[in-house]
Amino acid sequence: MRASFRLGRIAGVPIGVNWSVLVIFVLIAWALSASLFPRSYPGHSTFAYVVAGLAAAVVFFLGLLAHEVAHAVIAKRNGIEVGSITLWLFGGVSELKGEARDPGAELRIAGIGPLVSLLIGIFFGVIALLASLATGRGLLVGALSWLAGINVLLAIFNVLPAAPLDGGRLLRAVVWRATGDRTKASVVAARAGWGLGIVLIAVGIWQFFRGAGVGGLWLALIGWFLIGAAGAEERQARMGSALRGVRVADVMTPQPQTASKDMTVADFVDHHLFAYRHSALPLTEDGGRPIGLVTLDRVRGIPADQRGSTTLAEVSCRAGELVLASPDEQLTDLLPRLSECADGRALVVTDQRLVGIVSPSDISRAVQRGGMRQQMTGGRGS
Repeated sequence: MRASFRLGRIAGVPIGVNWSVLVIFVLIAWALSASLFPRSYPGHSTFAYVVAGLAAAVVFFLGLLAHEVAHAVIAKRNGIEVGSITLWLFGGVSELKGEARDPGAELRIAGIGPLVSLLIGIFFGVIALLASLATGRGLLVGALSWLAGINVLLAIFNVLPAAPLDGGRLLRAVVWRATGDRTKASVVAARAGWGLGIVLIAVGIWQFFRGAGVGGLWLALIGWFLIGAAGAEERQARMGSALRGVRVADVMTPQPQTASKDMTVADFVDHHLFAYRHSALPLTEDGGRPIGLVTLDRVRGIPADQRGSTTLAEVSCRAGELVLASPDEQLTDLLPRLSECADGRALVVTDQRLVGIVSPSDISRAVQRGGMRQQMTGGRGS
């Protein structure tokens, strides 16, 4: 999930927000200020309800952010690099660049998020109780009570034993510890996520026809998302199993053809396009230092009348977006980073000099070989 804009950094991790957050933020604020609060706590002005609804929605999303930051902090303490945290329509997601080294680390990383949400819920519950004793049942108490309830509900939902929820990670850790097979544990958690998604869709549709309206459709939408995410996790787990033990050097294309950043798109198309066997062309300078990456898709997007005045540097995946790897790095550690640049390729460097490139076709061949190797060895996991 890509961020539409950045908010800054917390604990050294970039924090981003996807535009879809605005949808759920508006829905929550509107539901609270126009329906729940006026119905439960009558007698206040429209302005008071709007302020209470907006404030509660803001604090709710801050709680989601705290949930994800907790995941990131514990992941970093367990040796996993965290690329970013992004808030979006279905909550938040922490981009972990690697996997837990053992079931214990998996338990710690997965469990801390729901624990933080539970503690936030308890905190607001205590504050709401104290406020009610001091002022009676009012709008402030209502907002605090809602925040307490929604955070406890979030904690409970997240510990359901189904991927990609935190509970799915906990289930994976338990199965992993019991069987010693990380791939099997991932598949079990993913299948549980698929099953939960089916249940949520069924319940959501049933509620919709019973008059729940948008609430039922929203539940079904969450179920649909869980099915898709669980399927992706199962595919990723099987791919990781097939590639386990494979180094970047084992699959890369060595010494790829390169080009200068100052070459025009017209020159590339007219004189070099058909001379290259690959669809991606690294840009280098200073004797081999990579500074960009051009693909045929990027070149194709330049109108013919602009190709003579457009350089490859202008259409390339820039230096800050490049995915760099070392020859001895495990391919499974590289895979999560390939989404950082839309071109899906990694440049392999030694002492800041380009020595190879890894493309989707290289990875596909490695997966096929890995699958054959597993069949020959009986499909043993690790």
